[in-house]
Amino acid sequence: MTDSPAPPRPLTGLRVLDLATLFAGPLAATLLGDFGAEVIKVEHPTKPDPSRGHGPSKDGIGLWWKVLGRNKRTTTLDLSKPGGRTTLLRLAATADVVIENFRPGTLEKWDLGWEELSAANPRLILTRVTGFGQFGPYAHRPGFGTLAEAMSGFASITGEPDAPPVLPPFGLADSIAGLATAYAVMTALAARDRTGEGQVVDMALIEPILTVLGPQPTWYDQLGHVQPRTGNRSQNNAPRNTYRTADGTWVAVSTSAQSVAERLMHLVGRPELIDEPWFATGADRARHADVLDEAVGTWIAGRTRADVLAAFEKAEAAVAPIQDVRDVMTDPQYAALSTVTTVDDPELGPLRMQNVLFRLSATPGAIRWAGRPHGADTEEVLTELGLTPAELTALRAEGAL
Repeated sequence: MTDSPAPPRPLTGLRVLDLATLFAGPLAATLLGDFGAEVIKVEHPTKPDPSRGHGPSKDGIGLWWKVLGRNKRTTTLDLSKPGGRTTLLRLAATADVVIENFRPGTLEKWDLGWEELSAANPRLILTRVTGFGQFGPYAHRPGFGTLAEAMSGFASITGEPDAPPVLPPFGLADSIAGLATAYAVMTALAARDRTGEGQVVDMALIEPILTVLGPQPTWYDQLGHVQPRTGNRSQNNAPRNTYRTADGTWVAVSTSAQSVAERLMHLVGRPELIDEPWFATGADRARHADVLDEAVGTWIAGRTRADVLAAFEKAEAAVAPIQDVRDVMTDPQYAALSTVTTVDDPELGPLRMQNVLFRLSATPGAIRWAGRPHGADTEEVLTELGLTPAELTALRAEGAL
């Protein structure tokens, strides 16, 4: 009995060189690899991607890398060496996409800028991910997601009104930029399908996070409105908050729809509030959040989480438990979606991680392998490129591998 062939994947045949480090650029490459792109991770011979050592590890093996490096073959190359530069140009000639996140001017310093790369491959998409973009007064500053979270306005609206601004405890801006970068790459590839020519993608970490914050610039432009910190409350609807249950757990409640807000008032035994003139709009309800939070919070505080969730579901009101990762791993909805999947890894054995980002009915993505060891595929990749054993030896002698 033979195994059935793998289903077709939409990005099969696309070749991506991932020269980037840490999160935004590499995540974009991961997302492309999940749906069939051949991704070659190019790392410095002695200074690998720092994500390999970021966060917890097991038996000396970084776990974050196992996720971020999945579906990538890994090779080493010192681009500052003449042999490394020449080899990168040969790789670029075979690729569709190059993703990099060096400070502006770094590739140019190595004679690997757009002029040289496009000469080697006019159809190439050069994707440049930096903190602040390729030009402007901040372009040459070191850029990290934390700075984007601060500059964009995200931190200024996050936290309690009388407390300091709050930064997220994970790479939020980097992750948003990674998603945006994958979208930008696909957009540039669609343009190439029409024109036959490649181009440069300029992605700045400070921009995608500003986009997902919503209409703040327009509010300010038209009304002079500056969104304040409101904790877990919203200025646009109420009740909207987190509430503690009788058994010491927490749930989140949202009433973005008027009908849901009304059903909730019936559920918690306060239907008279629906008749208040201010109850008719979300913004007016938000101005009376103290009253609504007291009504909802008191009702929830007298019941266990299981009872609260069951009652909300029966009433068709919107609620979710506040879950940590332990809850996520056993949540029946995530289980039904296969959101967390198991990957067999040669180093760590069965390894659970987030699955591909979305489901396609005809051409699904897949995790073919978890992050590979540093430089594990160097000889294979470069031999496929046509390098001879003598050339590989010369590159090693130069320190380029």
